[in-house]
Amino acid sequence: MSEAVLVTGAAGFIGMHVAKALLARGERVIGIDNLNAYYDVGLKEDRLAEITHGADGRFTMLRIDFADNDALTAALAPHRFDRIVHLGAQAGVRYSLENPHAYVQSNLVGHVNMLELARARGVAHLVYASSSSVYGGGASLPFEVAARADRPLSLYAATKRADELMSETYAHLFRMPQTGLRFFTVYGPWGRPDMAMWLFTDAILAGRPIQVFNSGDMRRDFTFIDDIVTGVLACVDQPPPDDGAAKPGGSVSPHRLYNIGNHRSEQLERLIDLIEEACGRPAIRINQPIQPGDVKDTFADISDIARDIGFVPTTTIEQGVPLFVDWFRGYRV
Repeated sequence: MSEAVLVTGAAGFIGMHVAKALLARGERVIGIDNLNAYYDVGLKEDRLAEITHGADGRFTMLRIDFADNDALTAALAPHRFDRIVHLGAQAGVRYSLENPHAYVQSNLVGHVNMLELARARGVAHLVYASSSSVYGGGASLPFEVAARADRPLSLYAATKRADELMSETYAHLFRMPQTGLRFFTVYGPWGRPDMAMWLFTDAILAGRPIQVFNSGDMRRDFTFIDDIVTGVLACVDQPPPDDGAAKPGGSVSPHRLYNIGNHRSEQLERLIDLIEEACGRPAIRINQPIQPGDVKDTFADISDIARDIGFVPTTTIEQGVPLFVDWFRGYRV
């Protein structure tokens, strides 16, 4: 039997789906999450129950903070794993203006801890979550991995870019195979309640107003969770070679960076229209200025991951939004 896959952020949105997909193909999974109170802990508990259901004893959950290196080392001492999918982080652009220390602890200290863990265990591949936020205010559309990413508009974005740079150092010094994934606005069943899809759906169904930032003049590359999971697992299975060749992101070490998105940039107004349609009622829209730290437009150039990994997203927002709304209605009953 192959060794387990370690998944951080297992009680999170993407982490839950990745863990379930790994289990579905017969893997053993060790999950890590501290279940912090950034959003509803009950939702995180329900996700863990969803993972455990049907796991046939192949899922082990460790409720620890990976930013606490002593706790991390002690908890993992009895366990064997040969791949890491590091999805845990302090998420959210706007919250980074309120609580910067949470981002430093989780996203910087925590990332170094995972790098050191991977080095000590000699793992075959570390796949980690970055973000489209790293492009900040300087990149032209669509965002290309080769574009400069040195103008972050939020501390969250700065920590994610710092993670990429630290990973590059470890790949260079220790020849550690790594893949960093710049996620673009992931949505779908079991999604995050601090994101627009959930906030809009919840408010529209309840008859409350929604806040439409920048008066709706914003575009996002909305990516359905099933497409994201397919891409993550394909990356896990194909570590970058240590062949001295330049890779996406510019590294000549075994480290590559990929955009993982839908390769479609959708107007925020279009998203709201689709949620209204799926909910069967109109939104009460209140226009607001753009929020500090927000990027006006995102659009993923996915040519690198399509060429190297074979990633091809298949779910449009016309298909994905009703799937989310249907799940939301059932979950909130």
